[in-house]
Amino acid sequence: MLKNTIFWRKEFGIDALVDDDLGEHLEKVVFMHGFDRDGHPVCYNVYGEFQNKELYQKTFSDEEKRMKFLRWRIQFLERSIRKLDFTPGGVNTIFQVNDLKNSPGPGKWELRQATKQALQLLQDNYPEFVAKQVFINVPWWYLAFYMMISPFLTQRTKSKFVFASPAKSAKTLFKYISPEQVPIQYGGLSVDYCDCNPDFGIADPVTEITVKPSTKQTVEILVSEQCVIVWEVRVVGWEVAYGAEFIPDAEDEYTVVVQKATKMAPTDDPVMCNSFKIKELGKIVITIDNPTSKKKKLLYRFKVKPYSN
Repeated sequence: MLKNTIFWRKEFGIDALVDDDLGEHLEKVVFMHGFDRDGHPVCYNVYGEFQNKELYQKTFSDEEKRMKFLRWRIQFLERSIRKLDFTPGGVNTIFQVNDLKNSPGPGKWELRQATKQALQLLQDNYPEFVAKQVFINVPWWYLAFYMMISPFLTQRTKSKFVFASPAKSAKTLFKYISPEQVPIQYGGLSVDYCDCNPDFGIADPVTEITVKPSTKQTVEILVSEQCVIVWEVRVVGWEVAYGAEFIPDAEDEYTVVVQKATKMAPTDDPVMCNSFKIKELGKIVITIDNPTSKKKKLLYRFKVKPYSN
C-alpha cells in the first residue's frame, strides 16, 4: 500500500500541488474550525453550498472541473496535515464533519461521482489521517447512496463513519466536540469572524444540561460581591420559554426581572446574551420552561466582570 501511495503522490504531483493557486471559490465548502474533545482539528465539509447552481456548474460540469475539485480537496487536506503534530504523543489526525443539509439530491450524478472518488482517494492514500467521519443532517437518500459505495470501502474506513439525522445532528456533534468549539450554525456557541459578543470566545467552557419534557429547568449563579455578570444561553431548536431574574439575599429587597419570560421559536436568534450589574449579594436565576414532549439541550456559560460606577 505504501508503494502505491508513493507512486500516486508522484503521479498526482502532491509537492507542487500544495503551493498551487486553485482559487478561493470553495472556501465555504470546506473549512477548519476548532478541535474535538481529543484535540483533533475539525474539518467541516458543507455540501449544501452546491445548491448554488453557478457554483455547481463551475465545479462539476465537466471532467476537467471535477478533477480540479479533487485536486483542490487534496490540496486542502495536505495543507491541513502539514499543521499536525507528528512528535511522539502529538495529535496527527483530523476529525471530519460532513454536513449534508440541502445537499443536491441523488439526481446530481457529477457530485456523487466526485464524492465517491474523494472517499476512495482518502481511503487509499490517507487512511491514518482521519480520526472520525461524522455525517450530519443526513437525508434518507444518502444512506441508500452509502449502501451502494459501501462494498468499495474497507472495514477500517467504515468503522470511522457516524451518521446522524437532522434531529440528532447537534447531539451527535456534542458527543465528540465541546459546544464552545462547535460553530453556531451547528448548534454550538462558537462564532467565527464575528465580534457580536466579545465577552466570550472558543476558550470559554460551556455547561450542558438536558431539560426533560414538560419541565422547568433553573440555573443559579451565586454572587458574593459587587460585579457585572454576563451570560450566554442557548437551547438547540428553542421551542421553550426563557427568562432571567436577580434575587437578592436580603429579605426586604425586591426581585429584579432581567429577562422577561419569552417564548423562543426556532426562527429566533440562536443565542441569547444578557448582562446585569449587581450591587448587592444574591443570585441570578435563569429559567428554561420546556412545554414540549421532547428533551432539550440547554447550553450556557457566564463570566464575572469587575463592577464600576
